[in-house]
Amino acid sequence: MLNTWLFKHIDNSALIVFRIIFGLLCFLESVGAIITGWVKTTLIDPKFTFNFIGLDFLQPLSGNGMYFYYAVMGVFGLFIMLGYKYRFSMFCFTIMWSATYLMQKASYNNHYYLLMLLSSIMVFLPAHKYASIDAKLKPNIKSYSMPNWCKWVFVIQLFIVYTYASVAKLYPDWLDTTVIELLMRGKKNYVLIGDLLQQKWMHYLLAYGGILFDGLVIPLLLFKPTRKYIFFISIFFHVFNSVVFQIGIFPYLSLAFTLFFFEPQTIQRLFLKSKPFYNDTEVTIPNYRTPAIAIFSIYFLIQIGLPLRHHFIEDDVLWTEEGHRLSWRMMLRVKSGNATYKVENKATGKIVNINLEDYLTKKQQRLATSKPDVIWQFSQHLKKEFQAKGEDVAVYVSCKLSVNGKPYKTLINPEVDLANVEWNTFKHSNWILPSK
Repeated sequence: MLNTWLFKHIDNSALIVFRIIFGLLCFLESVGAIITGWVKTTLIDPKFTFNFIGLDFLQPLSGNGMYFYYAVMGVFGLFIMLGYKYRFSMFCFTIMWSATYLMQKASYNNHYYLLMLLSSIMVFLPAHKYASIDAKLKPNIKSYSMPNWCKWVFVIQLFIVYTYASVAKLYPDWLDTTVIELLMRGKKNYVLIGDLLQQKWMHYLLAYGGILFDGLVIPLLLFKPTRKYIFFISIFFHVFNSVVFQIGIFPYLSLAFTLFFFEPQTIQRLFLKSKPFYNDTEVTIPNYRTPAIAIFSIYFLIQIGLPLRHHFIEDDVLWTEEGHRLSWRMMLRVKSGNATYKVENKATGKIVNINLEDYLTKKQQRLATSKPDVIWQFSQHLKKEFQAKGEDVAVYVSCKLSVNGKPYKTLINPEVDLANVEWNTFKHSNWILPSK
């Protein structure tokens, strides 16, 4: 029964159109990162980057190499859009995008993580079987259909993302609009809407509207009587986010996903009028069905499990950040911190106070004064730098942090030598002091 449902063929118009939009957005994201200066400020200007812990081998290319890197990614985005050497182009973009995502945390964004996951999924999809250069060069691969699982892999992934995003907002500082108010304060100078964003009723609308939208958008898109209504609400929601929060291609990528929720006939009629509509009931169960089902089952179990891990780690994730990343916890808190780093020579007792401006960009300084994993990484960096000069040192950090406008409290135990402690990936680090 499961095999029949997964491998029943349906019209592939939604996937074909999605590939074209997806490739275009990958191109715009890559080239836009160069044009807007994101590559320069994030990957070229810093003396080093805060990569995901354990992935120290992922480092930016020297000089202007990252400009070339992102330009190549943009070319692969165009190739994806045109369907040229699709699987190779999709695979290369996925590897390159994943590498840049994992090599720096100064511009961490859940949407970048989602693009990494989606790119990985797209490698396995037959998205080049129509309206592509590949199908033009090799007519024998042309197809008007796809297995049903090609649609549902997106639906399930999005359901996980939006559901966790909704549930994560169910905590006091979001429900009383504290977080929204703090987020909107920086938008008061926006033309036309700046004053509107400071209104209390708007804060409640955004806070509770966000919870309801994230929690209901997928079910309402799946339910035919509400599909059109939630689609138009989605347009407003994502365009608003694009204008107010300036989060790149994600709002438009999210709108592109709605292709998989409308009737295939509608998508074919609107976007691919010359394409014959597939309306057969063919079921082709491939030999690889068992490993394919196993792989995707494991993948989705991981996707469900990762956002839950902070519940098994001591203290509040809003304070410790342990279990925060890869968990769809989007724009949930506003942090402000200050920190001083003290390096002590173990042999002589000489103490050097570190000036963060000598080492870090402004954006990196915000991380190194508020996020425990980055504070630990910077301490390790200082240790290596002084070791290179023949000194065995200890690194002590005095850090105070405010979460969502609350009074500052000490985040890091100032008596612990962070240069000589291990990082715990799946459990609490005791040198992070309690939030209460």
